[in-house]
Amino acid sequence: MPGTDFAAFAAALPKVELHLHLVGSASIDTTLALARRHPDGGVPTDREELRRFYTFTDFPHFLDIYHLVNHLVTTGADVVTLLDGLAAELAARTVRYAEVQVTAVRNRMAGIGYDDLAQALVDGRALARERHGVVLNWIFDADSVLGPAGAEETVDFAIKYRPEGTVGLGLGGPEVGVSRADFAPAFRRARDAGLHCLPHAGETVGPAEVWAAVRELGAERIGHGIGSATDPKLLEHLASRDIALEVCPSSNVATGAVASLAEHPLPTLLAAGVPVTLATDDPGMFHNDMTTEYQLCHDVFGLGVEELAAIARTGARVAFCSTELRGRILAEIDEVVASVRG
Repeated sequence: MPGTDFAAFAAALPKVELHLHLVGSASIDTTLALARRHPDGGVPTDREELRRFYTFTDFPHFLDIYHLVNHLVTTGADVVTLLDGLAAELAARTVRYAEVQVTAVRNRMAGIGYDDLAQALVDGRALARERHGVVLNWIFDADSVLGPAGAEETVDFAIKYRPEGTVGLGLGGPEVGVSRADFAPAFRRARDAGLHCLPHAGETVGPAEVWAAVRELGAERIGHGIGSATDPKLLEHLASRDIALEVCPSSNVATGAVASLAEHPLPTLLAAGVPVTLATDDPGMFHNDMTTEYQLCHDVFGLGVEELAAIARTGARVAFCSTELRGRILAEIDEVVASVRG
């Protein structure tokens, strides 16, 4: 719309975030505090050094750094601290609801018992709502590096503890040399237990693993999914089955999954009618936030008010939140768009 202040619009637009990792959400200040508690953890304790530390050469390098930071989170109290900071940041970016990926097995490996982790998630969720007005739900994310056994342990945790806000099972980590199909038994158990199936696929590889996530894992949404862009039949399938992609443009550039924002396949996905929602992935490490992701879509891809509002509506529509919250978010989006239309 002529004369629209897109920065103001992006800031005001109510949002949901459906692809967000707990440890990767930690702000620079939070990570510095954790690093200073654990000076032998391999993570810089100086602000500028930490920012440089978060310059990734490729996806494997990013995972190495992520795991180092993960090992700084060693108590339930640390998890609550992360969630409090995350909710404050989300509220500042008009994010009303988020689904947070929690890699429970990695938290256990860092020293947090499952009883403590489950209680920390309950406490952190209550704090996020009461202090910041943000609703958080949980996706328990299996790490592909830990193989099918790690995925089974993740499902065990989700089923046994099922902390309030539990919505699904995810699958992250490297894709090269790792088949999504290997994790089918764990996802079958998750579905049988009433959990939604929300794996990453097609982040750093092509369409074959996205097909596998859909066919073998029963994916209801796909984390990233940008590898779908080269397969017209897959794009048609995603569009016709209403399988949304959680697209994280800044993340994809930071990890080298795409060479630049200008080369990002988001326009191809939208043109094919694939449901798309925007997310930050690991904002503490990529120095991004939800408002800047929407602004980038305007600056780089030329998306206007109606296109950005449609993406925000898609996020609310495919979120596993309450019907009441979804309706409230959609109504807020309509109000902001109406104010821009004048």
